[in-house]
Amino acid sequence: MGKATGFLEYERVNENYLKVEERLKNYKEFTIPLEENKLQTQGARCMDCGIPFCHSGCPLGNHIPDFNDKVYKGRWKEAAQILHSTNNFPEFTGRLCPAPCEEACVLGINEDPVTIENIEKNIVETAFKEGWIVAKPPQNRTGKKVAIIGSGPSGLAAAQQLNRAGHWVTVFERDAKIGGLLRYGIPDFKLEKHIIDRRLKILEEEGIAFKTSANVGQNISVETIKADFDVVLLCGGATERRSMPVKGIHLKGIHQAMDFLKLNNQHVDGLVPFDEIISAKDKKVIVIGGGDTGSDCIGTSNRHGAVSVANFEILSKPSEGRPAHQPWPYWPMKLKTTSSHQEGVERFFSISTKEFIGDKNGNVIGLKTVEVEWVFKEGERPQLLEIPNTEKNWDCDLVLLALGFVGAEKTLAEQFGVEMDFRTNIKASTKDYATNVKGVFSAGDMRRGQSLIVWAISEGRQAAYHVDKYLMGTSLLPLKDENDLPRI
Repeated sequence: MGKATGFLEYERVNENYLKVEERLKNYKEFTIPLEENKLQTQGARCMDCGIPFCHSGCPLGNHIPDFNDKVYKGRWKEAAQILHSTNNFPEFTGRLCPAPCEEACVLGINEDPVTIENIEKNIVETAFKEGWIVAKPPQNRTGKKVAIIGSGPSGLAAAQQLNRAGHWVTVFERDAKIGGLLRYGIPDFKLEKHIIDRRLKILEEEGIAFKTSANVGQNISVETIKADFDVVLLCGGATERRSMPVKGIHLKGIHQAMDFLKLNNQHVDGLVPFDEIISAKDKKVIVIGGGDTGSDCIGTSNRHGAVSVANFEILSKPSEGRPAHQPWPYWPMKLKTTSSHQEGVERFFSISTKEFIGDKNGNVIGLKTVEVEWVFKEGERPQLLEIPNTEKNWDCDLVLLALGFVGAEKTLAEQFGVEMDFRTNIKASTKDYATNVKGVFSAGDMRRGQSLIVWAISEGRQAAYHVDKYLMGTSLLPLKDENDLPRI
């Protein structure tokens, strides 16, 4: 695939970014696309590796060498067809996926891997630009009606697949606009929202119905859904946020990261004025949590005009290279420095918050931390130990909790009567995505817990196959063998 000797002749070239001082002035995406000839050269680096481990690294099973080869040869339309055969929304994954495929790239054993994610994004953007992506409504309708609750990537992927199978699909979203965390969790500087709207227009033209401000279990009864639809697919996400059992946690100025990000996205969308959001302007900000959500809080705080931004992570600082105990092609837990980190933040690892400090009016004015170390003993769970005499006080005006999620909200599970597992996810088997209630299925983060966007799309596609089979006795929708899916 690609050019037989391309990996020997060409080095990896990444997209450039606008300068920090320029991109902090707004919330627009700031990548500078590579020229077409340079993209073709990057496609040429895809080697004839025999066994493409990138397939096993990708939860969607994208045909990566195939579309790389088409890009190298300048056959972009064919590349787009190959890409869309396994991925409903490459414009999302091409921007937001952490690219486990690149970590599994054979070239990555001893060289920089192929720029798979960037090639993917450019394929789909070329396809939209050239008008190749158009609505394709099904020729025949089955008469079956499917309700999908939740409009994140898993719900949208399932909706498109089930609509292609000829079913009447209605997607219910409790927020005012479609997209789930794509809309309200991901900052615009990583995913401008017209990218979502562009795809939604296609889905609507294909016949999918969308109901917004439709909170099933609240303003729409579960009984109504059961009466009106043949099948229900729960794709509501893992939205229960993790908090901290720490003194002072209820002080004013301490907020969940998703509340901070959602309000800011609504402000960028023109729905909420700046003085009604959680503002970091002129504040000393501490973000607790070192994952992607924490990174998004850092980038947003800097765009607000924060005085300073610090980031606390309770885990030890990862190595910059692949750890020895996580060899290729496994996903490595190594230090990740995002574009938001590059915009200005001081990062601290192996640090735990002991107490939040407030003033007489109940506002947070600081916090107390202690340094920690992790002790690993074979056959035992890791132990977190505080290091004596390492307590420190920090001044702050705003604390953002980016600690992840602890599972799905219980409302839908309780009202539909479906079981939840010990992690408070909807209990649904990977064999058929069915819950204990006949005709009720679940997919995405709501079923598997907080995960990656590429997993959400994969889950939606897999669930759609089983829902179609439940309705019709068989299915012609594609199904990826669960034994081939990576475990990341």
